[in-house]
Amino acid sequence: MKIKHWLVVSYIVVMVLPLLALYALYSLISSYDQERDLLEHLELLQTVHEMAGVLEDPGYYTLQSQDRYAAVEALTSSSLGIRLYRYDGILLYSSLDQSTGRLTRLDATQLYRDVNRVQKNLTTYTVKHPVMQKGGELAGFYEVTLRRDVWLSGVQERTVLIAASLTAFVLLLFGGAYALLHRKLNLPLLKLQRQMDAFAEGRRLVSERPRGDEIGELQRRFEAMQDKIEQSQQAVREQQQEKETMLAALSHDLKTPLAAIQAYAERLLADDTLSAEERADYRAVIGDKLRHMKQMIDDLSLYAALQADRYRLNLVEADGEELFEMLLSSYDEPSVRKGIRLTVDQRVDGSSYDVDVTQMMRVMDNLASNAIRHTPNGGQILLSACAAGQPLPEALWSVYRAEVEQWRAGNTVILVQNEGEGIPEALQQPIFEPFVQGEASRTMGGSSGLGLSIAKLLVERHGGAIRLWSAENRGTLIACRLPERKGDDTL
Repeated sequence: MKIKHWLVVSYIVVMVLPLLALYALYSLISSYDQERDLLEHLELLQTVHEMAGVLEDPGYYTLQSQDRYAAVEALTSSSLGIRLYRYDGILLYSSLDQSTGRLTRLDATQLYRDVNRVQKNLTTYTVKHPVMQKGGELAGFYEVTLRRDVWLSGVQERTVLIAASLTAFVLLLFGGAYALLHRKLNLPLLKLQRQMDAFAEGRRLVSERPRGDEIGELQRRFEAMQDKIEQSQQAVREQQQEKETMLAALSHDLKTPLAAIQAYAERLLADDTLSAEERADYRAVIGDKLRHMKQMIDDLSLYAALQADRYRLNLVEADGEELFEMLLSSYDEPSVRKGIRLTVDQRVDGSSYDVDVTQMMRVMDNLASNAIRHTPNGGQILLSACAAGQPLPEALWSVYRAEVEQWRAGNTVILVQNEGEGIPEALQQPIFEPFVQGEASRTMGGSSGLGLSIAKLLVERHGGAIRLWSAENRGTLIACRLPERKGDDTL
């Protein structure tokens, strides 16, 4: 139950139950009073019936000495009083009003009021009966008053009982409400507070299953916040680790060309016996190493920029045929120099794209240069671009054809396939991470270790994806998925 509903119900219960309890006690007491009233009424009638033989003597209803009323006096008690009236309303005898003198007179209205009817008030029962002479004439009236001593005593006891019972009930009710409030609100909030304090100290307590109320929702949101913070902290740690790895790898990769530059430069300065041809070769090596170091620094700068959210591509609309004619060309000469057979297959007629042309050329250069560098003399390379709906090239290895077809999912796919030793399975997943290279790549040189990482980030910035397949002694296939422009929509 939601806390707001529970609080409303609790409020209603706390307000209504005391009233119900009071009503129940009142009903019990009323039932007891009705029963007691009947008993006292019958007791009065029985008492009057027993005294009637004395009180109905007409001789008592004339003016006479009080001593003549001794028999009547004997019938009275502290709880039973008697008054005798003459036919004209004069009070002849009273055991109740000692201060009231004789010959007090009631008018006819008062005298005849409530004759033969039992009158009840909070303290007494009263009944008045007429007395007739033998000739049928009215002699007077006798009035019997019975005090309700038992009832009055019961009222006092019941008042104390009601007050004590109601007080105990209210205390139990509010005690129960406090216990439920403590269990429903205080305890969950205290547990949540301990979780927050522990998390602030770098610890995470095992939490119970969240409840279905607002505090449970608060706990779920706090746990979600903990997960996000922990993920952010983990991302920061990974980034820090990545930076440390990059610095270590960059330091390692810069040492080799720096050592070569230092060695050749010292030889050029110290050795005057070198021929002009040797000096030219040394200077060429130094220039080559400097260009390699510049490429590493440029790649590192671009990689850092791509990692930042503020980096934006310079997107333009490009015709597919013109775009890929530019991207897939310019690799014939390096392939021929290395004795590699290059196949270029372009199937993008009618398609168009929103791309940063400069960065897509960088992607293609990184992938193609990497393929040429790892393809042996006499090997073969396939460079291909296939728009959505176009069949994949026949030169694509059949073992990967179905998987590539399913993976491109109606997008244009760029394929770079080269024969060679292949990439070890252990490196196929982390190969797109910065400075992850096989031993052969490090031995060959010419690579910054960031080419594939930069290619992956740039393709993803274009809304695409990149994937690698490789097998030992066969070679490697890298595919880039690139979304096509749909009508007037832009990425």
